[in-house]
Parts: sequence; C-alpha cells; structure tokens
Amino acid sequence: MQAEKRFTEGSRARLRAEIEDAGGNEVFALGYCDEAGLVASLEVAARGNEISVLALDRFQDPSRPPDVLIHNHPSAFLTPSDNDLVIASRAAEGGMGSFIVDNQVEKVYVIAEPTRRRKRKDLDPERLCAALEAGGAISRRLPSYEIRESQLGLMRLIIQGFNEDALVAAEAGTGVGKSFAYLLPALVFALENNERIVLSTATIPLQQQLFDKDIPLVVSALNKKIKVVLIKGRGNYLCRRRLYDALREQSLFEEDDGDLRAILAWSEITKTGSRSDLSFMPRDELWSRICSEVDLCMGMRCPERERCFVLALRKESADARILVVNHHLLFADIAARREGAGYDSTVVLPPYRRIVIDEAHKTEDAATSFFSKEFSRPGLYRQLGRLYLSRRGRQMGLLLRLPAISAQELDDAAEAIAKTRDAAGALDEAGLDLCAEEGVFRLCPSREDRFLPILIPALLTLRKCLTALTGVLRSLAAFADDETVPADADHNAVLWEVKAVLRRLETVAAICGAFVEYVERPQEVMWIEAHRSTAAGDDRGAWVIFTVTPLEVASVLGSALFEPHKTVVCLSATLTVAGSFAYWNNRSGITLVPERELLTGQFPSPFPYARSVLLAAPADAPLPDEGQYQSFVDQAVLKLTELAGGSTLVLFTSYEALKSAYTAAVPALEKQGIRCLKQGDDDRSRLLGAFLADESSVLFGTDSFWEGVDAPGDTLRMVILCRLPFRTPRDPVFEARREALEKQGRNPFMELSLPESVMKFKQGFGRLMRRCGDRGVVAVLDGRILRKRYGEFFIRSLPKTRTSFGEFSSILRDVENFLFS
Repeated sequence: MQAEKRFTEGSRARLRAEIEDAGGNEVFALGYCDEAGLVASLEVAARGNEISVLALDRFQDPSRPPDVLIHNHPSAFLTPSDNDLVIASRAAEGGMGSFIVDNQVEKVYVIAEPTRRRKRKDLDPERLCAALEAGGAISRRLPSYEIRESQLGLMRLIIQGFNEDALVAAEAGTGVGKSFAYLLPALVFALENNERIVLSTATIPLQQQLFDKDIPLVVSALNKKIKVVLIKGRGNYLCRRRLYDALREQSLFEEDDGDLRAILAWSEITKTGSRSDLSFMPRDELWSRICSEVDLCMGMRCPERERCFVLALRKESADARILVVNHHLLFADIAARREGAGYDSTVVLPPYRRIVIDEAHKTEDAATSFFSKEFSRPGLYRQLGRLYLSRRGRQMGLLLRLPAISAQELDDAAEAIAKTRDAAGALDEAGLDLCAEEGVFRLCPSREDRFLPILIPALLTLRKCLTALTGVLRSLAAFADDETVPADADHNAVLWEVKAVLRRLETVAAICGAFVEYVERPQEVMWIEAHRSTAAGDDRGAWVIFTVTPLEVASVLGSALFEPHKTVVCLSATLTVAGSFAYWNNRSGITLVPERELLTGQFPSPFPYARSVLLAAPADAPLPDEGQYQSFVDQAVLKLTELAGGSTLVLFTSYEALKSAYTAAVPALEKQGIRCLKQGDDDRSRLLGAFLADESSVLFGTDSFWEGVDAPGDTLRMVILCRLPFRTPRDPVFEARREALEKQGRNPFMELSLPESVMKFKQGFGRLMRRCGDRGVVAVLDGRILRKRYGEFFIRSLPKTRTSFGEFSSILRDVENFLFS
C-alpha cells in the first residue's frame, strides 16, 4: 500500500528524516492520527539496528495514547515477523493499529487497523443542570427535593473538568449533594462518548450505597441503559479451589467447622461469592484461608475456573462503562500499571482514562497504606503452617502433597520451617520489648542504642532462616515442576500455592533487609507496633507488626494518578484549611503535574448553620498539657450529656481519655436512663446501630468515629470534641514526615500538623448536621481553640454558626437555652 494513503506528507517527511538520522536502522515511532484517519504527528520512542528495535510504547502524554505503532524494515521486505504480530496483537487490545514502512516511507504494510477515535461529545451544562432543577428528571424522583445552587455550581465545575480534560479538586459541604453532582456528568459522558469511567469511594459501604441507591436513580432519570459494575478487592470473594482445599484438611484432622460447611452450602447458591452476601460474618482467620488472592490465583490453570467468581466479575466488567471501586482497589490497579502493565490493557481493572474520587481527603492515607509493606509473627506462622504442620501426631500441609517428595526432603523442609518459626518468635519478643513503653517504635539514629543490640541481630537471624527455607522450597518446586513428574489438577494447584508461599516468604525476608538497612533508605519509614487480640478464643497473645512505609506518596500519585488520566475529579467535604486547598494539593501530588489544568472550587453547605448550630468553647477550659485538663473533660462531658438528655457523640483522640470520661459519666447517666456506648465494647457497625436506635444514648468514640457517622434528627443533638485532633507525636510515619520537613528548613507545624488537624476537626464537626432540619451543639473542650493563635484556623474553617465562648458555667446556660428554647 502507498504510504500517502496512511500518512500526511509532513509526517512522512518527519519519519523519513528520523530513519536517516538513525543511519537507516530500524526506528520505532508512535503515530497520532488526524480527523481524516491519517498519521499526522509522530513521537520517536526507540532506535535499533538493521534487524530489530525496542518496541517501547511509553509515551510522553499518557492521557493521550498513540493511534498507531510504527516501525521500518530497512530491507524493504515489509512482511511482519512473529514478534511484530505479537506486539501488534497487544496494541490492538488498546485500540492501537500497527504499521510497517520502508526507509523512504513510500510503502506501508498495515498489520492492524487503528480504532478510529470518535470525536468527543462535550457535556451540555445547561441540559444536565436542568435535571437537578425544579421539575427536572432527578428532582422529580426525590421527595422534598430543594434546588441547591452549590450543587449546580459543583456540577458545572465537574462538567468543565470532563469537557477540558482537566484535573478537578472540589470541596462540597454537607448537604450539597455531591453524589448526584458527579454521577450525572460521569454517566452521561460515558454514554455519549463510549468511555469507561471509574468511581472510587473510601469504603465498601459507600460503594454499596452508590451502586444500590444513587446510580439506579440517575440511570432511571436518564432513561438509558448503561452497564455499571461494582468491584471489590479480591479478598472479598470466595475461591472455590481454596474452599475445597480447606475442607480436605478439615476432614484429615476429623474436625468439624460449622462455618466452613455453611460457606460450602452458600457457595452453591450465591451469584457473586462476595463475603458481604453471607448471612453471617465468618472469622477473619477462616475467610483468609478461603478467599481469592492474586498471588494464589491459578487463572486459566485452575480446575474451578469455569465457576470462578473473580473471573466472572472480570468478564462482567469488560464491557461496563461505569466501574464502582474503592480507593485501595484503585491504587492496586494504578500501581500495576505504573510498574509496567501500561494503561491500555486489563490489569486489576479494565482500562480507563477518567476517574472520580469521592472522599478524596483520604487519598494520601489510602495510598500510604497501600504502598506500605508489613509482616507479623502470626501472619508468618500462617504461611509456614500452610507448608507443613504437625498436630496430634498427624502431618498436614502443601509439602506433603507434592509428588515424589522423599522423607529426607520433607524432614529437611520441616527442620527449616521450625528454625524459621523460632527466629520469628525471637524477633517478635525483641519487638515487644521495644514497644513496651509506647506501643510503637520507629527506627532512627537517635534510638540506635535501644534497637541495635536486640532487634538487628534477630532480623538478621530471621532473614538467614528465610533464605535457607526459600532455597529448600525453590529446589522442591523446581523438581515438582519437572515435566517428567506425573501431574494432575491437585498437583498443579499445590505447586502453585507453594510458589505463592515462597514469594511471600521472600517478601518477609526483603522487609527484614529493609529494616537492617534503614539508614540507607531515607525515603522509607521502618516501624513496629504492638497488637493484642481481644476476640474470644484468640490465643495469639501479643505480637508486633513490622512495617515499611513510604515517607511520601505525592510523587507516586502525581505520576501514576494525575498525569496519565484525562480527567480526575477529587471531591470531599474537607479539602481546605481556612479556605485554601494548598495543604491537600501538596500532599496529594496534584500540583506535581503543572502542565495539567487544575480546576478548584468550594461549594458551601446549604444547611442553615447560622441559626441551627451552636459552637461552644469554654474560655476557662485548661490546655491539654495542664494537670487538671482530664478531670475538667470528665466533668464537662457528664454535665453536657446530662443537659442534652443523651443524643450525644463524644469524640476523643486517645482511648485512655475516652475510658476516663466514660468511667466518670456512666454511673450518673445510667441512673437517668441514658444508655452509654463505648468504642471497644462491640464492633463499630453494631455500636452505631445501637446509637441510632436509642435517641437518649451517648456514644463515646475515638479515631474512626470522627468520620462516617450519619445520625440525623434527634438521635444526635450534640457533638463533643474533647481535644483538637492533632496527630500524636508518637505516630512513627507522622514523626518521620515532620522530621523530613524540618531538615528542609520548613515549618512542620504549619505545613503538616495544623492543616491535618483542621481537616479532621471539620470531619468531627460535620457529624452533627446531616439534614437541613437538624439542630444542635458542637462543644469543643480544648482550651487551645481560644487561647492559641492557631485556634482561629479551626474556627475559620467551619461554616458560620452561633457561638458561645464564655466560661463553662455560661456555656451550660447557652446550651440549655439553645436546645430547649
């Protein structure tokens, strides 16, 4: 075929010049087509020799993938090689074509046609906003709907982000209705442009709310079909192969686990295999034994592949236009793409170019958690037990099921496993000693006198034992993988799991190495934290978790999240501090792609805070470092909750402070028929359920209750914030980040501690007013909010309310008048 039918004259000349500059050798280029379908511009990715060139499909602007992969054959023989066909096939999955040309770019061989890119159809803001206005398609479907100008403004900003391929950061106060403000543009854009859009939320319950409630309403209003799929992390889905394996082991030891038998029966009737669909909550230890895990998945080699829940979900999502995920799953997908999987094929998720991130204030924490690596003694023991375990005179484990393993080989492996267990136990004891005072311990030069003598030798011993054990396992796996060894389905599954355990043990060894080499790894934080299970029947005692955490994640998020995707919309009720996005922008990495357009906007809550909320802060409240502070809090909590008659959420920053206030308040409150609920007495969901069911109850909570509590009406008439939520200095990652800022000559209090605390304070404040008709009091018992200059940052970050800043006795009068007048 003549090249002029596929290239513009300018692009032919450019490619010809590039080939000439490369001495007539092979050149690999990325081509971009114009509206007529001709290659109009080029980007040279690699240069090779007379017979080969690297096929590098990395491109400068990941948000705009090439239309065609192009290379030349200097021989002028344009028939594709086998490698050419493999590369072309991979490119075709992402809609890219593949061309071969001669050195003069006069002839072209088209291996695969590029997918013609449709001209984007921009969203019409007036048409979409009409759906949320009086009589609109969505407003008609909502009882007592009221037009909210802030919601319409937010939606216009999001529409602009889609139309201009921009990044968006928007703060939407409680009651704005941000879900509909982003769902409507996202669904319409996906429909009209045949694009896939990912909606990411902070938690699975929020995913479920979008999927079950909000999205169906929008789809109904649009009166068009659009495929939406909810995807959770693999660990939420049952693996049939692992279930049957667990049942086999249970039978071997003549044990009877009723939960396991119940899950087996459920597995035959469930359509999704999702843990949340079970009628009971299985033990974490049991579920981890039978759930799907990426490194244990055999894929197409699995004997249960035809009934695999995860494969079925992957097939279901392949042609979906909307994917509803959570932040952890999103980062799992982004990490894999960043590490080389690319942006045009299915990895954890099918390919996509646009993302909406709800609860975006959690982005940094979610990314920090995902990119951290950790291990613990109980976790390591589980992996070793999977390999080999002897109980009541019986042996079990994967190694026993490897074909042709000799008695001597099994003994050698069992001995290596026993040594590893002993080394892990010794390391755990050393970690518990270091954590004895504060519960956590971070490795840093100033503390070397404490950990060098006991922790480093134990880490080196465990790493040595793991190296020896993985060597034994590698030899056994290599022999079992020999084609001369007879194999069946069970053999393949066992071998796969042995290799997976091997990789996990190698990861533990690598973490040990990171701890030993902590000085040489300044961009990571090595820390340990003590844990103790309080669950009935849990005999694990106390243990420590060894964690390696990235010092910062902004650079990763900038390059892997914000740069490659055409549109990323980030929304939350708390993204600003005193009206500025600077803190969130810097921590999230969104400002590290300055070439991308960034749209920001604040959209205040439509709720009448000025008449419906009283912000109270006693002027005579002690500072937290003063001796009488805790006794003041104990008495203030009791008096305020008595005055309100319950209906109170009391939030703390430490569990010790919570226990003190709870102990002081319970006798008097319960005499008055006020039920007291305390975090730790039951799981979070049941505590919230009990609180919502009893309007006169009081709930005492710490960290996790500062967010995600939705108690409208008289259930919640007062929120008490006992202390400004500054992160504890003992937090190892926070401590390391503060020190890093200090080394740069910056102010860690103003750049990190204060803004983070203000954002969490806003979340706590936001628990009170959940509906327009709600009314109540937010009381702050920390004297710093009035007596320290930085206290104004907290107050300025809140909506305008009525205030009471007198002595505590006058606060009580103001609260009583406000609640009962």
